[in-house]
Amino acid sequence: MKNIIALFGLLLLASCYSTENNCKDFKTGKFKFEHEVDGVKKVTFFERKDSIEIETFEGKTDTAIVRWISDCEYVLRKKHPKNNQEKRAISMKILTTSKNSYTFEFGMVGVDSKQRGTVIKIGETNLK
Repeated sequence: MKNIIALFGLLLLASCYSTENNCKDFKTGKFKFEHEVDGVKKVTFFERKDSIEIETFEGKTDTAIVRWISDCEYVLRKKHPKNNQEKRAISMKILTTSKNSYTFEFGMVGVDSKQRGTVIKIGETNLK
């Protein structure tokens, strides 16, 4: 009987735990995303304001259109794609947030495989 009461108490505490999700705090700003490609650390910087995102990766700057599905989900599409691969939209879903970062899941729209990453907010946007 004591085990059942302890288990019930544990379940009650676990159900009260929820991850922080202040996605609206990340709709605009300057961000940094670090990731590894073939064992090499790569850094992408981007600036987002509502429906536009400007990304700089390895010295190249590109612009994407952002379509928000909800406060925590959006779709990115290159504004000026150069090939068929760049024409494909990318689905982004913010999973958890903290004061200055968020963890997200991303992948090509219509494809089941997803990757995860963490983005750090490094400032406010200058975009108008």
